[in-house]
Amino acid sequence: MPETFILVTDGACSGNGTDDSRGGWAAILTAADGTEEVLTGGEYPTTNNRMELMAALEGLAAAPEGSEIELVTDSSYLANAISKGWLTGWQRKGWRTAGRQPVANRDLWERMIDELARHRRVRPVLVRGHAGHAANERADRLAQDAARDAQPRSEEPFIPRQGQLGLDVE
Repeated sequence: MPETFILVTDGACSGNGTDDSRGGWAAILTAADGTEEVLTGGEYPTTNNRMELMAALEGLAAAPEGSEIELVTDSSYLANAISKGWLTGWQRKGWRTAGRQPVANRDLWERMIDELARHRRVRPVLVRGHAGHAANERADRLAQDAARDAQPRSEEPFIPRQGQLGLDVE
């Protein structure tokens, strides 16, 4: 029987997308027995969507391989990319959106594909932000605190997964 977890995530960003932006993320991973692991981090410059993705990635990475995870998020960007097939479509279209623009945060979405593959099932649950969902409100406070302590963003080089050439062909 696979382990089951509830993963509540949130991202926060002040000055979203500007050179002065500061972002933070939080992930609260709770096992069936109630034990929890709280993860936070932050960086600048960044965007809110990057922070939402980082929260989910770090939370998924903390869960044991083969787990079943209910991913609670207030990010429709994150939830819809997973549940409505956007992620699969972007990959199939050479990392282009329906409007033929490059997909933002491709580096994180490629990591997401790997994290989703590590688990038996990841089911996004979209909640309304700032609407009284206690765990989401807690994650939001943690993400805001992490944004205040944000560190400069470190650019990690793209490392192709096995079987990839690392080339973009258009």
